[in-house]
Amino acid sequence: MAQSAAITPFPVTKNAGPATLDQPTIERETRPEEDLDLPWQVVVHNDPVNLMTYVTMVFQRVFGYPREKAERHMLEVHQKGRSVLWSGMRERAELYVQQLHGYLLLATLEKAG
Repeated sequence: MAQSAAITPFPVTKNAGPATLDQPTIERETRPEEDLDLPWQVVVHNDPVNLMTYVTMVFQRVFGYPREKAERHMLEVHQKGRSVLWSGMRERAELYVQQLHGYLLLATLEKAG
């Protein structure tokens, strides 16, 4: 009786260990220090969709503004097309812009100055 040999679709290397990989490259996002230190502004822009009462309520919730201050900013957005709602460190400003987007308001982040 003849012995049959197994047929493999790919060559088998004896004593093959795990493949060696190069060390991973760790990339870090770097920002110039002046970008982090500069005051940044949270700006809300006018849109034809949201009601004035809704915009006032959003400013109260996101920034904790009293109703009168929130209404002043809302009117500035309505009349002038934009209002600077907050100024400070970039990370906090980014958070505020993200929160305003969550309420479907048109908000941007700008360098102060």
